[in-house]
Amino acid sequence: QVQLVESGGGLVQAGGSLRLSCAASGSIPSIRAMGWYRQAPGKQRDLVAVITSGGGTNYADSVKGRFTISRDNAKNTMLLRMNSLKPEDTAVYYCAADHSGAWRLGRWDYWGQGTQVTVSS
Repeated sequence: QVQLVESGGGLVQAGGSLRLSCAASGSIPSIRAMGWYRQAPGKQRDLVAVITSGGGTNYADSVKGRFTISRDNAKNTMLLRMNSLKPEDTAVYYCAADHSGAWRLGRWDYWGQGTQVTVSS
């Protein structure tokens, strides 16, 4: 079992920055990958960024060059640094973790409750 708790969301003006954190607890060694998703009202949940246990990363085209995903293994924490934020980034951001290796198929084993990010124009 893995528990995930997001934090760091809030209201920011366009062009500003936020840092989201995801604290993981439980069976940490079983995690193959962790990722960030976001979901705007009325829309499906979309991938933002992924980081594997080996340190590889993947980003949605819409956030490349602006967002950076990282992990602090000593603190069992995943971070998403968001720069140059745009109103289109407004969404609930969710932390996810996978232990089966199926994350490439969009199949994540664990989800956090989400944190709201609102970017004003």
